[in-house]
Amino acid sequence: MLRHLTFALVALLCSVGHARDHVALIGTYTDTSSRGIYAVKLDAETGALSSAELVAELPNPEFLALHPNGRFVYALTDVRGKDGQSHGAVVAFSVDASTGRLTRLNVESTHRPTLCHIAVDATGRMLVVAAYGGGYVASYPIFEDGRVGPVASVIEHRGPLGPNTARQEAPHPHSVTISPDNRFAFVADLGLDRIFAYRLSPENGTISAHEPAFVQVAPGAGPRHTVFSRDGKSFYAVDELQNQVTAFRYDAERGALQIAERTPTLPDDFTGSSTTSEIRVHPNGRFLYAGNRGHNSIAVFARDDATGALTRVQIEPSGGNNPRNFALTPDGKWLVSAQQIDGNLTVFSVDAEKGVLTRTPHGTSAIRPVCVLFLR
Repeated sequence: MLRHLTFALVALLCSVGHARDHVALIGTYTDTSSRGIYAVKLDAETGALSSAELVAELPNPEFLALHPNGRFVYALTDVRGKDGQSHGAVVAFSVDASTGRLTRLNVESTHRPTLCHIAVDATGRMLVVAAYGGGYVASYPIFEDGRVGPVASVIEHRGPLGPNTARQEAPHPHSVTISPDNRFAFVADLGLDRIFAYRLSPENGTISAHEPAFVQVAPGAGPRHTVFSRDGKSFYAVDELQNQVTAFRYDAERGALQIAERTPTLPDDFTGSSTTSEIRVHPNGRFLYAGNRGHNSIAVFARDDATGALTRVQIEPSGGNNPRNFALTPDGKWLVSAQQIDGNLTVFSVDAEKGVLTRTPHGTSAIRPVCVLFLR
């Protein structure tokens, strides 16, 4: 009897200790010595971060997405086409959320230029991808076993280019954000200064044009990544070329965006070169975070629940050169920032009442990190 109780106590202590870890996957560029997707564990009590461990060898898994059931992960990659060119593709994995271990299920190509961003719909029956270099958006069905089917729809972006001739020389779809009601996919196009709206059809994995088809942002803004507020009433775009956040009011019934305000992400006296990167909303819905590459910082904004208006409360150094991506833990207590050029991950504690970040001594190295995805 005592022996059984001892074993039970050991098992309970192990499970409690195990539950203290947040697990994140790190997507990377593999043009140097990185080999694919890595996993790290973050201690939920202390913020301590483990060394990065390779969990899947894969060329250029630059962005990752988690299935709503938590059992599958989807990664972008490059495959060689019959024409000898590099094509964009999606790889499906089953995942052990307690370790980050991945098991490859299948891969499906777009048969077109490489991809930059991916999002899975709320039903887990389809995903949508954006191709910055290819100027198109595509969608895939997802089967019950987590595998992706052949590409189901492809839509090319067209329209008048933005005024920045160096960066807006062509359409550049940069990110996909699914609406809270799962009816629409909103795609930010840096080259056209537009955010496009597409209707989702999870039953067959396709997207189709919506009306209104898009909202036009400020000339030369270059919208990059976007996010909805937790209440679904507001929508925010981080504008890469003008270093600002554009806030929109969202009409859920019409699936329409209306510009409300623009707020800078940089200090007023900054005169150097910088571009924005990622944008996230705190799990409590009260704060918004935007990354600055060049200034190498994360701007923190308080969000007004009634209006969605933003007030900047902090600009905190990211802890390295080129904070390409960052993510908050599901409980909102920690933020991990990935510095692409310096090749490091830094950990910040998050004040749930004020939203402000405090850098911890914790972190780890990672080669060319460009995406942080928490599994739990």
